[in-house]
Formats: sequence, C-alpha cells, structure tokens
Amino acid sequence: MELILHISAGALVGFAIGITGIGGGSLMTPLLLLFGYPVPIAIGTDLLYAAITKAGGALSHHQAGNVDWSIVRLLAIGSVPTAILVHVAISEATFQNSPRFAELLTFSLGVMLIITAILLLFCNKLREKAVENKPPLLMHFIQRRRSGLTFAMGILLGVCVTLSSVGAGAFAAAILLTIHSQIRVVKIIGSDIAHAVPLTFIAGLGYLFNGYVDLMLLLSLLIGSLPAIALGSRLSNRVPEKTLQRLLTVILLGLGLYYAVFNR
Repeated sequence: MELILHISAGALVGFAIGITGIGGGSLMTPLLLLFGYPVPIAIGTDLLYAAITKAGGALSHHQAGNVDWSIVRLLAIGSVPTAILVHVAISEATFQNSPRFAELLTFSLGVMLIITAILLLFCNKLREKAVENKPPLLMHFIQRRRSGLTFAMGILLGVCVTLSSVGAGAFAAAILLTIHSQIRVVKIIGSDIAHAVPLTFIAGLGYLFNGYVDLMLLLSLLIGSLPAIALGSRLSNRVPEKTLQRLLTVILLGLGLYYAVFNR
C-alpha cells in the first residue's frame, strides 16, 4: 500500500507539473511531510526528484533552442558553490541532531511557499511586461547590471533551494523575467529549467551524503511522475490552466503560512 501511495503521489505532482509547470518542490515536499517523513528527508529526496524530472525538460528546451546558456552559466556560478557552502554550514552533527535543524528547514520551506504563491498571483503581469518589453523605471538600473544581478540571484537561489527545495521554478523564472525582460518568455523558462538541474542535483547530493535521501521513495515517486508529466503536458491545452493555477496559489499560500507561522 505504501508503494502504491508513493507512486500515486508522484503521478499527482507530475501531472500538475505537466499542465502548469509548477509543483516540483512546492507540492512534493509538503506532500512528503504529510506522509510523515522528516523534513530533511522530504527536502533531500525532493531535490534529487527535481533534478531527474527537470533533466528531460531541460533537454527538450535545449533541442528547441530555448535555453540561454550564458544565463544558466551565470546562475550556476553563483548557485552551485553556494549550495555546497550551505551544506558545509549545516553539516555539523550536533546541529543536524538538534530540533533547530528541522525548524530552520521548515521555516525556510514556509517562507519560500508564501513567496512562490505571491509570485504566481502576478506572473501573468510579469510575462506581459517581458513580452511587451515595457519595464518600470527600475529596469534602467537592472539593465545596466544584468550579469551581476543574475550572479547574485544564483547565490540567493543556492541558499533558498538548498534549505527548502523550493525556488528553482516559479520564483526563479519571475526574477529572470524582470532581469532579462528583452528575452522571450519561453527562453527564460527553458533557461530556468536548465539551471535547476545542476542546482537541485548538487543540493540533493548534500542531503544524500548526510543520509537524508530515501532512495526507494525517490524511485517510487519517479515511477509515478515521469509518465504523468508527459500526460499532463499533452493535456495542458485541454485543461483550464488558470483555474488550476489559482488553486495551486491558494494551496501554496496556505501551506506556506502553516510552515512559516503556525507550525513554530
């Protein structure tokens, strides 16, 4: 029964990813917590799950010419070393065996879920601004410092994703749309997915080396999610995406408030 439950969970999240492009860390980690897994195992397993599931998407976007590798490189130069440093900082056995470790990860998860939910509310406006290339006054400052801001964003993502497993999707794409408003939206999304692969893989490896990844759980989730992602992608034009996105926003906001505020 447990195996079937995990495969079903993977299929559910995979279907959501296929239709909306959202749901990796944002839905999978809270779902694993609901199943009773400790926070570090939920986050660590989800990070490797994300790396594997996003790899196929990154390849597809690359083949379609929808990846700006200069953006990916700048992000990774900031994010990957930061993810390693975060693991070094939290790897002390005394800290990992204390309640503070789980509290830090839970609070980080809650905050990132809230931020992701808020960004989902405004993602359509961000996309419109990116397509129309009519940025606000702040964009004059941003445009002159794109490389530095992209690198700094990579550092921020390295911290957020490693501590919560959330941030390499809607959060990263929203900021990239602001920094690189002159680039097509589909290329921003492709670059975001391509960058998420090395970041989530390295961050996930850190949890694996510390014993916080359940490999059988990971396999079960992948068995359910990989075909479900493909199915969701094919059905994406037939399903009311806006309705699902609003539902996801409410769910993520509620979960974020629970983990960041009420579960302390």
